[in-house]
Amino acid sequence: MARPLGINAVMAAAVETTYGQTPAANFFKLPFVSHGLGEEQPLLEDDQLGFGREGLDPTYDVITNDGDITVPVDLRAIGFWLRQTFGAPVTTGPAAGKYTHTFSSGAPSLPSTSVEFGNPDMPIYSAHYGAVVNQLKIAMARSGMLNAALSMIAQGETNPANVSAAGALTALQGPRFAQATGSIEIDDVVAASVVSADIGYSNNLDKVEVIRADGRIGGVDPGVARASGTVNTRFTDRALYDKARGKVPVKLKFGWAMDGGYSLIFTLPRVFLPKPKRTITGPKGIMAAFNWQASGAVAAQLTVALTNDVASYV
Repeated sequence: MARPLGINAVMAAAVETTYGQTPAANFFKLPFVSHGLGEEQPLLEDDQLGFGREGLDPTYDVITNDGDITVPVDLRAIGFWLRQTFGAPVTTGPAAGKYTHTFSSGAPSLPSTSVEFGNPDMPIYSAHYGAVVNQLKIAMARSGMLNAALSMIAQGETNPANVSAAGALTALQGPRFAQATGSIEIDDVVAASVVSADIGYSNNLDKVEVIRADGRIGGVDPGVARASGTVNTRFTDRALYDKARGKVPVKLKFGWAMDGGYSLIFTLPRVFLPKPKRTITGPKGIMAAFNWQASGAVAAQLTVALTNDVASYV
């Protein structure tokens, strides 16, 4: 029997029609960087008295299956995860062979996913069902690989099997967007002094912790949608600093592009900036960090526009 290696691992995912029920077909083969999903069931120490100092058998507690999946921000597969984070997009096109998929925050209900991880070396396969995206986070930098971290809450995991239950897979993968092509706009003006940034979105899922014989949750309910993050700047002028001091909301736009007119753009029309410190830690440039929060008081606090060659994510 071969030792299973991460390089040979396969991830397959499908949109569930009914929460917690794994579909029999329509699975996509998707790229991933790492994953931390998996059922856990802790033990409770026995509290009975009267049988001496030697403890009695422990009792199994409830089952949890929470964890992160890190995926590349690429041209095609990222659209699947955006759909699972925000719900189905509004798609327009084709225009010159390209489609634009617009995802918006604050959907009243969220889709669930069945995600199977397998390794043919052993072989071993298991599916995590009832998985819903709780948080999405993307870090921007001047260089490096561009990845998205998805924090998920799943209902359960199937018993390990020797063969995949996903059936025929449709590959959904494309070239990656590069950190080097990223840009940030503040009030529709390209920001030249941003050193790093991150974009975070949370569905604030609430676990439905009902009493069940199998010890699993009954589902998840979406809470208040929150978009937040940080922008770290080299202190070169007072424009952003003055807006923070004046408590004036700004429009933020984070985006990446590639040849052929393809792009991925996050737009936050109403963002509030806290007054930051201007710390001096040495002879080099002075930095200012803005821990921003978005508001949905006027419109959707976050929209994501993905322009690619995929006709539909519904």
